[in-house]
Amino acid sequence: MTRRTTAVPRAGTFLKAAAVIQTLALFFQASTAGLLLTSSRAYQMHDYGSKVMYAAAMLYVLATILAWRPGGGAPRPILYSTGFLLLASAQVVLGIAHVASLHVPLGVVMFALSTLVLVRSLFPRSLPRPATGP
Repeated sequence: MTRRTTAVPRAGTFLKAAAVIQTLALFFQASTAGLLLTSSRAYQMHDYGSKVMYAAAMLYVLATILAWRPGGGAPRPILYSTGFLLLASAQVVLGIAHVASLHVPLGVVMFALSTLVLVRSLFPRSLPRPATGP
C-alpha cells in the first residue's frame, strides 16, 4: 500500500494570515501617523502600533519558516521576510530618533512591499502549461 503525501494547507493559511496582519498593522501605522498632525493621543496609538507592527513582521518570518520546512520549498520567502524584519528594525530606530525625513518614506516603502506580498499570497500566479504540439 502506498501512502499519499500532500502539502499541508494550514501552512499556507498561516502564511496568508500573517501577511494580512502585517499589512493591516502597517496601514494602522500610516493612519496614526496622519493623526499625529491633529491629535495629541495619536502619538500613543502610533507607539503601540509600532510594537504590533514589529511583532507582525516577526510573525511573518515565523510563518515563512513554517511554510518552507514541511514541504522543502525554496527558502527565498524566508530571506524576503527577514529583510522586511530588518526594514522594520530600521523603521523603529528612525522613529525613536525622530528622523521623519527617513522614517516616513521607509514606512511608505514597507506598506507597498507588504501589500505586494499580500496580493501575491492571496492571488498566486498559475504555472504556465506546456504547449501541445500538432
